Amino acid sequence: MLNFIYYPVSFILWCWHWVFGHVFGESSGFAWALAVVFLVFTLRALLFKPFVGQVRSMRKMQEFAPELQKIKKKYGNDRQRQAQEMQKLQAEHGVNPLGGCLPMLVQIPVFIGLFHVLRSFRPGWGEVYFFDADGVKSFVEAKLFGANLSTFITMPADELAKFATERNAVMLVSIPLMIIASIATHFTARHSVARQTQAAADNPQTAIMNKLTLYIFPLGVLVGGLFFPVAILLYWLSNNAWTLGQQYVVYHSIDREEEAKKVEATAQRQALAPKPGQKPKPGAKPQPGAKPVTGAKPQPQPPGEQADTEPPAKPDAPGGSTGTAKPSTEVPGLSPGRSAGKKQGNKKRR
Repeated sequence: MLNFIYYPVSFILWCWHWVFGHVFGESSGFAWALAVVFLVFTLRALLFKPFVGQVRSMRKMQEFAPELQKIKKKYGNDRQRQAQEMQKLQAEHGVNPLGGCLPMLVQIPVFIGLFHVLRSFRPGWGEVYFFDADGVKSFVEAKLFGANLSTFITMPADELAKFATERNAVMLVSIPLMIIASIATHFTARHSVARQTQAAADNPQTAIMNKLTLYIFPLGVLVGGLFFPVAILLYWLSNNAWTLGQQYVVYHSIDREEEAKKVEATAQRQALAPKPGQKPKPGAKPQPGAKPVTGAKPQPQPPGEQADTEPPAKPDAPGGSTGTAKPSTEVPGLSPGRSAGKKQGNKKRR
């Protein structure tokens, strides 16, 4: 029924086992363990770009979160209208909520496929999807510190005997993997919660989800490890380790991009804004972000300096005096002795 999942998963596992089998040996437990780990890395590398889109989408949704709250209050009784307005707002901002769920949705069938393929590796079985009988036998005979990768702690004793594995050996390998995987799950969730805004953290639904991801999910990994094969624990540990490192790289990269954009925008506004005391040119449109100049105050003259508007002293003073001449009281355009209130010209009075 789900062969379209089982065959691709088994093929990727076969490819990596072929690579590491030439290094450690085909029946080596390290070769099979590394094949499982790099199966996870292959999947997460293919989902790297959707993950970056998910982070950017979450950032945008945090920016217009107040607008979403207004829509919920305005159309609280009309669910259909509320959904339409929210979709319209998301389309305007270029946000696709389903795109953020893609990485998680893809990992679920891969986890199910790997779990089913590994449980199909049993002693005496023939071909298992992309693996022939020799590949199945190689997996069954492989040991990782004395434990087979298909065994788990609560496996019945008769099943463990078929794999020639003791329960103590399985516990010795599984319990450290369970603890490390649980801690990695907690820190992955903690790193993601730390990126949330205060408004999102105050949301009751978000607060419940944060508690689930911070404490319940890691506890589920710890308890579920009793029933998971060793290979699944390796899958879980490597998946969370990749996620933690990927979050650190992507989040810091996006933070640097946004900081660079803010610095560039600030520098551009400062370059376009008029300098203090400078009047805008006639007919020039105000630049975005530039504050209009309401009026420039005259700069105070330093002591001892003469203003440019003061008329210069006449060199030839009356009577041959070499002292400083008095400033002239003549009005330009009028004859000496004429009153400034009288107009020159031959115009007749009406």
